[in-house]
Amino acid sequence: MSKEDYIEKIRPHDSAYKHVSGYAEYTDDINEPIGTLYGAIGLSKKAHAIIKKIDLSEVFKSRGVISVVTHKDISGRNDVGPVFDGDPIFPKNKVEFYGQPLFAVAATSTELARKAVLKAKIIYSDLEPIITIKESLNKNQFLFKPRKIKKGNPSKKIKFSKNNLKGYFTTGSQEHFYLEGQAAFVIPKEDDNFLVYSSTQHPSETQQLIAKMFNQKSNSINVEVRRIGGGFGGKETNFMTACICALLAKKTSKPIKLRLDRDEDIILTGKRHEFLSEYEVGFNNEGVIQGLKINLSSNCGMSPDLSVAINERALLHLDNAYYISDIEVTNYLCKTNIPTSTAFRGFGGNQGMMAIENIIDNISRYLKKDPIEVRKKNFYQNNKKNITHYGMSLQDNVINEIFKKLEKTSNYKKRYLEIKKYNKKNKYKKKGLAITPVKFGISFTTIHLNQAGALVHIYTDGSVHLNHGGIEMGQGTHTKIAQLVANSFGLPYNLVHISSTNTSKVPNTSASAASSTTDLNGAAALNAVSKIKFNLEKFIKKKYKIYNYQAEYRDQHIIFGNQNFEFKNIIQEAYLNRISLSSSGFYSTPKINFDKKRFKGRPFLYFCYGAAVSEVTIDTLTGENVLERVDILHDAGKPINSALELGQIEGGFVQGQGWLTIEELNWKSNGQITTFSPSTYKIPAVSDMPKKFNVEIFKKGLNVERVVNKAKTTGEPPLMLAMSVFFAIKDAIASISNYEKIPNIDAPATPEKILLSIKKLKNII
Repeated sequence: MSKEDYIEKIRPHDSAYKHVSGYAEYTDDINEPIGTLYGAIGLSKKAHAIIKKIDLSEVFKSRGVISVVTHKDISGRNDVGPVFDGDPIFPKNKVEFYGQPLFAVAATSTELARKAVLKAKIIYSDLEPIITIKESLNKNQFLFKPRKIKKGNPSKKIKFSKNNLKGYFTTGSQEHFYLEGQAAFVIPKEDDNFLVYSSTQHPSETQQLIAKMFNQKSNSINVEVRRIGGGFGGKETNFMTACICALLAKKTSKPIKLRLDRDEDIILTGKRHEFLSEYEVGFNNEGVIQGLKINLSSNCGMSPDLSVAINERALLHLDNAYYISDIEVTNYLCKTNIPTSTAFRGFGGNQGMMAIENIIDNISRYLKKDPIEVRKKNFYQNNKKNITHYGMSLQDNVINEIFKKLEKTSNYKKRYLEIKKYNKKNKYKKKGLAITPVKFGISFTTIHLNQAGALVHIYTDGSVHLNHGGIEMGQGTHTKIAQLVANSFGLPYNLVHISSTNTSKVPNTSASAASSTTDLNGAAALNAVSKIKFNLEKFIKKKYKIYNYQAEYRDQHIIFGNQNFEFKNIIQEAYLNRISLSSSGFYSTPKINFDKKRFKGRPFLYFCYGAAVSEVTIDTLTGENVLERVDILHDAGKPINSALELGQIEGGFVQGQGWLTIEELNWKSNGQITTFSPSTYKIPAVSDMPKKFNVEIFKKGLNVERVVNKAKTTGEPPLMLAMSVFFAIKDAIASISNYEKIPNIDAPATPEKILLSIKKLKNII
């Protein structure tokens, strides 16, 4: 069996059986030592107010309560902001969102702890809350000074274009709704050390923030994560749960388990940024964009969190797959009194891409053209039109090829004509069809985060132990990296064991985010393997006097020409000869460089490309929509495990579909969220899946960069394939005016918004 065949062999997720059988152990499943206490958090009932007095006397008296902590118990840094300050663990004087943690208790049971926090008596002096983007813009409430990026002279180009349009467009927020909620379990150890189990995408930052809160060194905190039940960005910087749990453990000197219930989780944690784009665009009669000006505003919530990086990625993806010669964007980071908006799959890129896709769609409808033709006219080409607005040239552009193939395999043209005929015959049911592209850049845009470490041991029985800094959150990272290591050693997959991610084994790790987890950690693991192989080969060559042969690792053997060594035997021999069989590994992403002030350079190592065709039917009387069929062609390079990649493509698409059509968050004017439970916040169900779901990996895919197996990630990019669903709905609405008028609809395209859009369209016909 060749290495290539072995790597690309389809294997189930390493925890698949445990996931479906219930044997997978998550943070809340860890066995608790005798004496374990349970935490609960007291939350603010105001969105913006001065704290006049907190009376916790009745909380202390509550049955089962052992201890209470407030900001006064924090000896070090009272802030969990990952980049900038602004996220106090417990505020001292002022609350800035409804549901902000004010104190916490430890009790003999979770139920008693949750009952106790409700007895707090808090006196506030109300301040006026700001909830929406428009309120923030009107009152000039920004986290940072607005920034402007510019290429060419868009004002002049718009002025002299044959056609121009103005408009605005909103993409809504989104709740992560991971299956495993926020949870932590902290066990005090000797010498004021702490063992922390946390459902987090970022163990190293969790370690550092707890250490800073205690005013201790990082080496006194050990964070361990075996798996998390989904993260999607919602567990990248949400360190509040782990820090509060650790604070309770330190004060009581007892193990503490703290898990949020679903309502609390949604109320106090950050969500995807809502974005508002206000645009003016000039274009020729073919629909080619000649000049574009956009004001891009995002609802960042009460603190910076990762909003700078998220808005930056939105700016980097405003082009999606389109060459724009002249562009000007002004970006506003709006400060409001809702929980701090945070990372979410796509990390701002999808909001930027939706802005340009809406503009392209409106241009098409203005010119009475099929949007597929206008999209193709604006695509990046392999000529002078392959330079992005930030100065990066595309060396791997396959969007034209993918689009051409998908247009053919999905039978787009025939279906487009058939749908138009269907809509003429049907009064109340209308169909829509749309095809949209994806170009998504891969790397952390904060350059120092593009690094990873790993640790590999070979034991004397020939089995391999592997540890790396990536977090397994259901995406299959552990499985793929184990496949890479097994293949490199020529061993069966079951001889490689990956242990829990652990800050005491691999230090200073980056978050499992930016779709870079396997790229970074897989390369670090292979780096460690290469060092061990160097030691082995040097020993074998010297002892057996082997010259001029390269080692080949295959079928549990190491082969030098005609000489064949059984892996297990040679490992034992190497051990007896005092040869090191363990090594750390390291990897840092090459080639990337980006000047953030000038907004120029190469922020990404490579791009992922894909396209999707979606067909929908809407009911014009109820606003409901049915997703009839989806065809996807996505470039995954040379997949390590195509089964896992297909799962990521399908799952990412459905999550994107939820964001753009179903999931809607609402806050009252006083800052209280109204969609905080499964009864009020709808996520996609099995019934929302496409009736026909055709997903194919682009067979000619190959990563031109030196990444593991020449693969391309499928973490975030597939989410953007769901843009086709939104624009298919918009296409169906347009049919009501016989495609003469441009529908006005924001995302998510819920039944209510579809009905409102139909009503507006009928009013202008």
